[in-house]
Amino acid sequence: MSTTSRCRASAAVPRTEQSPVEDQRDEPSAGGRAELLARYRRLVLTELPRRGAAESWVVRADHCFGRIVLDHAVGGCWYDVLDRRRGPAFSQLDDDQLRRAVALAEQIDAEGDPTLRRLDDQSLRWRGHPPSRRRDRGADGGAGR
Repeated sequence: MSTTSRCRASAAVPRTEQSPVEDQRDEPSAGGRAELLARYRRLVLTELPRRGAAESWVVRADHCFGRIVLDHAVGGCWYDVLDRRRGPAFSQLDDDQLRRAVALAEQIDAEGDPTLRRLDDQSLRWRGHPPSRRRDRGADGGAGR
């Protein structure tokens, strides 16, 4: 892990705010984990950014969806928990964290921008940033994150 983190300590965040996804404990099979990883990649890298752009969501870039989902899967700033030098962060998630990440991405896909805004604001707070001020995109659609 990096010793020069830009995130605030996630220990200060009450447990009830850390993730809207309920804890799930069943162990996935090896094939099940591969399916979860594929589902994570499809949602975060393709489906959510496509919908974000098409529907003018507050977030549109795949790396921002990844930040939000990973932060909530680990209960704070993901790079305070996972090693940025060790390959893709999503592949470092344990089975419970991976299930939470996929469930959260599916929740965003089902509920859209209002849920995404709430989750993005919490992710930004964990990083010491103010909540997003991009509330209304207007007729021009804005640049998006």
